Amino acid sequence: MTLHLIKLCVGAESFDDHRAWIAAMLERKRRSGLPVEQLHTTRMVPKRRDELLAGGSLYWVIKGSVQARQKLLEIRPFKDDEGISRCHLVLDPELIATRPQPRRPFQGWRYLKASDVPADLADLSAAGLDDIAPEMRNELMELGLI
Repeated sequence: MTLHLIKLCVGAESFDDHRAWIAAMLERKRRSGLPVEQLHTTRMVPKRRDELLAGGSLYWVIKGSVQARQKLLEIRPFKDDEGISRCHLVLDPELIATRPQPRRPFQGWRYLKASDVPADLADLSAAGLDDIAPEMRNELMELGLI
């Protein structure tokens, strides 16, 4: 059974802001000669690894609602320079928009059952919605109008 993770996206103001941050971070790695992969470091190592890697994603809470997800590619436990156990979540760099789903703040990450995930949002440009400001688009989605 597929399982997912959910985490707050601290510092991002919007879906587009987070997507731009990912692109900039990958470009910095490319220029520096580092492996071009997106790693998200967490303190706790997920114990339900097999379920997460069976098609799971990391869902991002941006400004109080789930707005995006990234596929989980790998989970790499490691010890940092101080000997503390940590974990790299290796993510597919493609950020997939989801229907907004309100979430209260929480610390760390949480498991998210497949039955509780928001649906992916259809391609915005194909739906003719890419010209609408993200804030208005979110309000229209919350009202069930798109």
